Amino acid sequence: MKAQTKITFLGTGTSQGVPIIGCGCKVCKSTDPRDKRLRSSVLVETEGKTFIIDTGPDFRQQMLRSEVNDITAVLFTHEHKDHVAGLDDIRPFNFKYNRHIEVYAEERVQESLKKEFAYIFAENKYPGIPQINMRLIENKEFFIEGVKIIPIRAYHHQLPIFGFRIHDFAYLTDVKTVPEKEKVKLTELDLLILTCLRKEEHISHMNLDEALTFIKEINPRQTYLTHLGHRFGLHIEEEKNLPAGVNIAYDELRIIV
Repeated sequence: MKAQTKITFLGTGTSQGVPIIGCGCKVCKSTDPRDKRLRSSVLVETEGKTFIIDTGPDFRQQMLRSEVNDITAVLFTHEHKDHVAGLDDIRPFNFKYNRHIEVYAEERVQESLKKEFAYIFAENKYPGIPQINMRLIENKEFFIEGVKIIPIRAYHHQLPIFGFRIHDFAYLTDVKTVPEKEKVKLTELDLLILTCLRKEEHISHMNLDEALTFIKEINPRQTYLTHLGHRFGLHIEEEKNLPAGVNIAYDELRIIV
């Protein structure tokens, strides 16, 4: 029997979020809650386990808003600030359950975290700091408490990053290109969550045309676009222009696959 997976979009915005500070465009001024986007992150619940992919600057707010009570593990796609800045806020889970949180990242990302959060890794630890166990991942499948995770190597401009596949769901954010040999890991998907910053060309993110071309090639059953900037457009206007099977994600959207 296929395991059921529940996905919650904790945030669907770009590095600045939406609205952007000081911007008066129609998207930033929109009153539609679907146009209010925290920094991108997802909650994945499957087989009784709870995984967070990326802990951006809005992590605390996202945990409170979605009433997340426990975390099995955190997986990091890459080290940019909008994906790691909230790591300190795993502390309540430490305190509540009196245990460390498992954090999975490749070596380069781990080294960045050790610099960014040096106090967490200091030899003489300050009382009350986050308690984490760093777990090294490479470009090969691994298991977290029996759940198989398949990393997908992709590129954010020239920066190697990881997407992740869990069962028949895959998450790819901050992606510009995906090597051909990695695309074979994305066959027979029930759900693909894919970065789509805006309509215009961008150096390090897929734009809408690139995302739609990639979706057509991978051919998932359903796709939701995420990591959206204010220049993408209003949800209510842009959603109706997308092909069948492609939708725009929004914060707090929940999907079961």
